Amino acid sequence: MLVTGFEPFGGDTSNASGDAVALLRERGVPGVDLITATLPVGFASGPAALRTLIARHRPDAVVAVGEAGGRAAVTPEMWAVNAQVARIADNDGLRPTGPIDDGPERLAARLDVPALVAAIRATGVPAEASEDAGAFVCNAVFRAALTGFDGPAGFVHVPAVREGATAMVGAETDDAAPVAADLTVDDLATALAAVLRAIA
Repeated sequence: MLVTGFEPFGGDTSNASGDAVALLRERGVPGVDLITATLPVGFASGPAALRTLIARHRPDAVVAVGEAGGRAAVTPEMWAVNAQVARIADNDGLRPTGPIDDGPERLAARLDVPALVAAIRATGVPAEASEDAGAFVCNAVFRAALTGFDGPAGFVHVPAVREGATAMVGAETDDAAPVAADLTVDDLATALAAVLRAIA
């Protein structure tokens, strides 16, 4: 399985998705041949990097992970929308607006989202299904996973957990101020491992 997180953006020095995926890689998931990577936070470079990884590794499943500063639970996403809206510039300095491609308005995740939510909750980590992946780079990468790969693919947003600091991001995903999630990176890695076991 290919699992990706993101590099820091928006003035932050860390990104909970990248931190959680790194810890997941460190721990491993029994029975899962795990490939992990950190994607650039770019509307063009992020999807391009994901497509390169898919072509190189030919995974059986793809799970992209991003952070949502306005959420306190782990949220597997139901839909990738055909829209990009940059409230702030991405890490390449771009602020695109408009559709991503000439496809449908939204594409459904090719994962059983309710089953993923149940698997995460079984670990004691709060989780909810989300019908709004935002319109920032996370959604663009989610869209690329669905259009550039034929197998099981989906996206999971994690709260913007910070060690000893408050996240600066929030509005990029949810048009909301950052919220303090009572979770740790350890919790996020536990949730992601549960996701992979559920897919396997």
